[in-house]
Amino acid sequence: MPELVILTSSPTLPNHMSQFSFSDALLTWFDQHGRHDLPWQVTDNPYKVWVSEIMLQQTQVKTVLQYFDRFIARFPTVETLATASWDDVAPYWAGLGYYARARNLHKAAVIVHQNGQLPKNLAEWVELPGIGPSTGGALMSLGLRQYGVIMDGNVKRVLSRFFAIEDDLSKPVHERAMWQLAESLCPTLRNHDYTQAIMDLGATICTPKKPLCLYCPMQQHCQAHQQGLETELPYKKPKKPVPVKVAKVILIQSDDQWLWQQRPHSGLWGGLWCLPIIEDDVEFSQLCQQLNLVSKVEPVKISHSFTHFTWILTAHIFRIDPDQQEFLQTELIGEWCSPQKATQMGIPTAMKKLISALEI
Repeated sequence: MPELVILTSSPTLPNHMSQFSFSDALLTWFDQHGRHDLPWQVTDNPYKVWVSEIMLQQTQVKTVLQYFDRFIARFPTVETLATASWDDVAPYWAGLGYYARARNLHKAAVIVHQNGQLPKNLAEWVELPGIGPSTGGALMSLGLRQYGVIMDGNVKRVLSRFFAIEDDLSKPVHERAMWQLAESLCPTLRNHDYTQAIMDLGATICTPKKPLCLYCPMQQHCQAHQQGLETELPYKKPKKPVPVKVAKVILIQSDDQWLWQQRPHSGLWGGLWCLPIIEDDVEFSQLCQQLNLVSKVEPVKISHSFTHFTWILTAHIFRIDPDQQEFLQTELIGEWCSPQKATQMGIPTAMKKLISALEI
């Protein structure tokens, strides 16, 4: 394994660390302590790696494990995913969040199927919807077992702490320098093991909160550890208060069926089934009057948090006679089905919360 070489514009190792090989130390740790049994760690199926990498964007492994096997069982190949409709795909992603990922994965699968083969290099990968340089690097390394460099949150955290980098990595100039550093450290031999190793170190040892420095193979040479900066890095912008929005949910019941609408394919919860949501009080009142909806049941309130806002949803429950179903279905452009059936069709987590609240 070549010795560590850092480009002149990147952070450098102090003299007492000059013989330290970052990749050697990381791979030695990985062989003994890394994760080797994840369901997408396969040598002959880049498609599985691709699906896992999209699911893992902004999502922890423990959450992805609850979805991955079921998704692959339904869509075992690029062809089966590409030839499926979005309505077929949506239920297998429902609850995982960040639904644009699933829509892009579906679109990309169609493109790959039309091309007749998976991308063979980084440039071809990043041309596909939903794949940037880091995900593309992971697919080159973990999927195709070729040279690839990644820059996910785990890598940024490990490197910024190891080199005590206090720059704001959200700024392009500092992100470019971080990419240069990552490339200088990334070995050609055992590249796929190194890629998995640095992600594993960030996910299990060099964690965002309360890093387990005592068990870290890099501890002796980690500059953040030496300076007591482990929990301060990487640099974090002060968080702005998350805005709170309110809206009303229209829950129309006829026996055991509710009236559901499919949301537009773009935007929040794109393509999933949802109860009608009205944010404007006047519009809500006018709609209830127009449809002759009168509630005699206490409303049910739930809270659901997104990365950029918190939604307080108040569900108003309207119970109707079966002979009103056709009129309301036409007016609201919806479908009548039970909550259980809607769940199978694909509903967001907030609707699952509402179902649970009403069952209590």
